[in-house]
Amino acid sequence: MEERAHITSVEALESFRSSLILYISKARPALEEVTSELQRLRTWLEHDHRLQCEHIRRRQLIKLEQARQSLSSARISNPEGSADEQQMMVRRARHAVEETETKLRRAKVWSREFDHHVDPLSRQLDHLLNLLTTDLQKGVAYLTRTIGTLSHYSGSTPLAAGAPPASPADSEEPPPTPESPA
Repeated sequence: MEERAHITSVEALESFRSSLILYISKARPALEEVTSELQRLRTWLEHDHRLQCEHIRRRQLIKLEQARQSLSSARISNPEGSADEQQMMVRRARHAVEETETKLRRAKVWSREFDHHVDPLSRQLDHLLNLLTTDLQKGVAYLTRTIGTLSHYSGSTPLAAGAPPASPADSEEPPPTPESPA
């Protein structure tokens, strides 16, 4: 004698499936955004920031040279006069050049060390993204099939969208047979 399982509701599975779909729909774009942001940061650090610092340094070197010429002109035109303002301009320009060169050195160091620091974390992100796009999608499909099977078995209609419809061949009652003449 076969015992029959007593399935009263598959609502918990349907609720879990819905929550899983919602989680995937929110987590996947967030992880893709983080991956994209890492790529943008790498590009900015290796190219854009370095080029910007070099451009700023060239402009500041020109200003420094102009400040030096201004100081030299002030000393020539008035040898006994004060050239304090021109000296202060030279100091400011020299300080700005040094500051930009420090930024440029830091950018070069970070550009070299970026992959070393970020790659282990990036691999974990890739693994999680793969989990979301493949394994959890397979889980959703499996839950959909399970809900359909359990609903069919219990005789209720599945609430989950995409659940496989019950086919007449799977019904518990045998198909009607034509009555034979007696």
